[in-house]
Amino acid sequence: MRFSVILPATVSLLAGLGAANATTHIHINLSTQTMHVQSSSGSYSWPVSTARAGYSTPRGSFAPTGMQPMHYSRKYHMSPMPHSIFFRGGYAIHGSYATGMLGQPASHGCVRLSPGNAAMLYQMVQSEGGRISITGAPPRSHYYASAGRGGGVHYASSRGRSYYGSGYAVADPFAALFGGGLF
Repeated sequence: MRFSVILPATVSLLAGLGAANATTHIHINLSTQTMHVQSSSGSYSWPVSTARAGYSTPRGSFAPTGMQPMHYSRKYHMSPMPHSIFFRGGYAIHGSYATGMLGQPASHGCVRLSPGNAAMLYQMVQSEGGRISITGAPPRSHYYASAGRGGGVHYASSRGRSYYGSGYAVADPFAALFGGGLF
């Protein structure tokens, strides 16, 4: 009789402990510019943008050190960083409105993903906690610089995409040829 009461209570307690210890595992692969997420809500794979030429995204294992629903970068022109999950100093995983650049290096070192995926990840880490691992090497890409209108530097990658040096706005690839602007 006692056994039939103790066993269900023990199983229930252990199940509760397992749920309490659930952690969102985030793996970022610099080589493929992808993020793989495993949480109690499921598994996800998303394209990301990490550090472009001249910058670096730190590799290693990290725990989130802070979270902000909306952060503005004081270092980079008050650029919006929605759903920021900081993991090492000023480095963060956050949403980016430059979704056309996802899947290739484009940041100053942060890990960018689409705003919707950033919101989803933020919620998972907020409710479960998180572990972040960053591996791989950035893809090799050659960047060529030329003077742009207004004195800015215009970068064009060997992949055929172009963007302005700030990395925050996607440029029209034909703008440099025909004098157009950003869209």
